[in-house]
Amino acid sequence: MATRLVQINMKARDDSALGGFWAKALGWELSSEGPGVTNLEPEGFVYPDPVAVCVDLIVSPEPKTVKNRVHVDLATTSAAHQAEVVARLTELGATPADVGQGDVPWTVMADPEGNEFCVLDPRPEHRDIGPIAAVVVDCVDPRAMAEFWGRATDWTVHRVTDHEAVLRSARGVGPYLRFVRASEPKTVWNRVHLDVRPYPGDDLEVEAARLRTLGAASVDLDHDVPWRVMADPEGNEFCLLTPA
Repeated sequence: MATRLVQINMKARDDSALGGFWAKALGWELSSEGPGVTNLEPEGFVYPDPVAVCVDLIVSPEPKTVKNRVHVDLATTSAAHQAEVVARLTELGATPADVGQGDVPWTVMADPEGNEFCVLDPRPEHRDIGPIAAVVVDCVDPRAMAEFWGRATDWTVHRVTDHEAVLRSARGVGPYLRFVRASEPKTVWNRVHLDVRPYPGDDLEVEAARLRTLGAASVDLDHDVPWRVMADPEGNEFCLLTPA
């Protein structure tokens, strides 16, 4: 049994407005499965497919108070393209962000609700990868995260160092999943988190039990939902969706 990363879940004060920003930023289609929910995926995309990690925006009144521990890195193909993307996103409402990055070749920005993201410098490994180069998670121990997430999902571990761990779909398509060492501790519920899904025919409860044996913990909610909310060994919340 295994799961695979299918989407990121982003809380938003105004899911429709923020979804509009990200739809234009990524060049993706926008839809809604109900009030307070905005869904983004590439045109013609057949869900779930590792060629893309989709984005769900969920309305939430809770304010953003700290730097997000999960963000996306956007891919570019040249220095000129990087500058073009930064200019275009600025016109859409993004702003420069300082997260202590110093002098780096990528550009750190924030969307209209303050969610941080990076516009990367061009890199060979991101060629033909799509608009999202990577989903990035801050962590204390990248090696431990590689151990857990490499076994929790069927994604392949590409690189592990004391600074970062990098995974990608076993099919070799779509964005990377990067766990990057960060000095700031986790203090609040993550406004952006990962959603993983078992394969058709797998059992949700059996998979949840397997993840707990790997070091995940169940997170109790005050209402019933068909999926399971869990946390990885560093406390990062994620949702285990129903098999599909």
